[in-house]
Amino acid sequence: MALYGVLGDIHGNREALEAALALLESRGVSRFLCVGDIVGYNADGDACVAMLRSRDAISIAGNHDLIGTGLLGFERCSNKAMHSLKRTRRTLQPQTISHLRGLPDHRVIEGNIVLTHGGVRDVQQYMTQPRHFAQNAMFLRQDFPAARVCFYGHTHEQRIVEVGDEQVREIPVAERVRLRSDRRYFVNPGSVDASRKHVAKLAECAIFDSVSLELQFHRLPYDDLETEAKAEAQGYRIDRWRDRLYDWQRRVIGPRQVDAS
Repeated sequence: MALYGVLGDIHGNREALEAALALLESRGVSRFLCVGDIVGYNADGDACVAMLRSRDAISIAGNHDLIGTGLLGFERCSNKAMHSLKRTRRTLQPQTISHLRGLPDHRVIEGNIVLTHGGVRDVQQYMTQPRHFAQNAMFLRQDFPAARVCFYGHTHEQRIVEVGDEQVREIPVAERVRLRSDRRYFVNPGSVDASRKHVAKLAECAIFDSVSLELQFHRLPYDDLETEAKAEAQGYRIDRWRDRLYDWQRRVIGPRQVDAS
């Protein structure tokens, strides 16, 4: 049993990851869990993978990791995501691709903590509504019957959802939250990368004490201007003409053929 730093949706944002790791390590964290999407959207995918590997982080594959390495197609991507992931496919180093392709869909920690990215059985599912959590609680009971806490990502928002006795209940995200041992929880640590957010650009992460079942949520600033400058200069940001081209390609030739364009 240990103190874990929980991260997700890093999306190649080196500046945000550096800020999050510095905070977590200053709080005594030496074990790290990552719920996927290490690459995509931003220019430093290789560096972000290396930073996690140097800390022996326990990571799983998110949809951007799968798409960025060619294991999954663009069919369910927005134009912005597809454009940045096309660039990601061209720029990732071979050793990074090999590592990402080897990441599992799930990891089980201490027997009762599960890492997933989207839904338990669908890496690209957005769990946003009570019915989504009810369905995935059923999948969790079937696939990982001992699981009490499921860390997930994909929605880019810090969230706690408690499931028990056929009831789904939202738990307000506070600086510190104590979980109950007789309930199942879905916990999103938030997104390290804030490049797609329209509010303040803050890196999000969480700390989880598996002994006390206490969660601490954190949001902190990073050098967003540097992240954006690199992403723009290296072709990760879509312009309006390319956006229109992708719309046309989806209508005329279909999303599968867009993979090769």
